[in-house]
Amino acid sequence: MSRSAERSPMETILVADDAPDVLFLARDILQARGYTVLTANDGEEALRLAEGHAGPIHALLADVVMPGLTGPELAERLRGTRRETKVVFMSGYTTEVMGQYGLLPSSAPFLGKPFTPDLLVRNVREALDYRSPFARPPAPARLAPPEPRSAATAIRAT
Repeated sequence: MSRSAERSPMETILVADDAPDVLFLARDILQARGYTVLTANDGEEALRLAEGHAGPIHALLADVVMPGLTGPELAERLRGTRRETKVVFMSGYTTEVMGQYGLLPSSAPFLGKPFTPDLLVRNVREALDYRSPFARPPAPARLAPPEPRSAATAIRAT
């Protein structure tokens, strides 16, 4: 049994890239680190996979430039129904070129191609662990109000 098969599964990552070699490389690297990985050849397939996936999708790793839906368009549509999904974009183009053509928001997490296994895993992990300073903390659990005590109960209790 492989080392990754012995570990409990971690988060689910949806990887979308129209280049099969990159898609399968990212899948293999992430699966070897214990992640559950869903793969899609383009944005439309990624949306169909997400729609049919019952559990959470913790992160989307998407190529910026794909036929049909671009990575940013895919992320926007996916986050419309899965707001908790973190996003990492990847591309062989530089961030300067993508910014010049308006392909990628300047603040988006980005992974340049080619990438090393450690760099891929580090970028995905950082995105998963990031908590916005503007995020609202979860509301505290509401406790049931105490039951009113009758005068007779209050007297017996003293």
